[in-house]
Formats: sequence, C-alpha cells, structure tokens
Amino acid sequence: MPIRKANAEWKGDLKGGKGSISTETKLLNNTPFDAGSRFESGTTTNPEEILGAAHAGCYSMALANSLSKEGFKVNSIKTDAKVHLEKLDSGFTITKIELDTLGDVDGIDAATFVKHAEQTKVGCPVSKALTGPKIVLSAKLK
Repeated sequence: MPIRKANAEWKGDLKGGKGSISTETKLLNNTPFDAGSRFESGTTTNPEEILGAAHAGCYSMALANSLSKEGFKVNSIKTDAKVHLEKLDSGFTITKIELDTLGDVDGIDAATFVKHAEQTKVGCPVSKALTGPKIVLSAKLK
C-alpha cells in the first residue's frame, strides 16, 4: 500500500502567524490556515476541518464497501463530519467527532443499514487511527 504524504509550514507565533498545508497530490497546495480559522470563524482552512473531511471520506468509502460485500447496490453514501475542538484544563482537545451519514442503497432495511454503519464507525482506517496510532517523530533544527 502506498504511504500518503502531506506537509505543513507555520510562520510566526500562534495568534499572529500563518501557515500553509500541502498534499502530495497537490489538491491542497500551499492552502492557507491560521489561528482565526481554527479558534474563531476565519475564512481559511484548519486542521480539524481537514481531519473531518478525511474521516467523512474514509467512512463513506468503507461503508459502501461493507454494504457492497453483502450484495447491496450502493447508489451513494454522503457523510458530514463535525469535529469538536474544545479548550480543556489540559489544553485544546478534539473531544468528539460526529458523523452524520445518509445512504441511498437498494434492497436494504433501516436496521441492516444501521448495523453496517455502526460496524464501519469502528472499522474504517481513519476511525482506527483516531483511537491512538503510534506516532513516530523526527525533529531537528535548521
């Protein structure tokens, strides 16, 4: 399996600084982000928004796969993610991610759809990663 790559650069302090995020595919290419968009209602992106998009995308694909394997015809799976960032005594923390999914699937009843949805919630790779993957760090000064 390929290893996916992304990078971010931040310039300045937290409040007045600015950053950019890029992905290997260049779909995000020096995309700006800043504290205003992260902690207030700014107009650039932020890590939580990107995390939510990744989770919603992974979840939708995994649910479609689960349903298709059982013989159901999946027309579409649309998932919205809400990532909750809160300031706790220990610092800023992602406290919850809400996934709201809507399926257009032929030949399935609601109970079976919900069963697959619940299994996928814990089974999609991004959901698994959010439970605490091993993080390997290399840090050096310029």
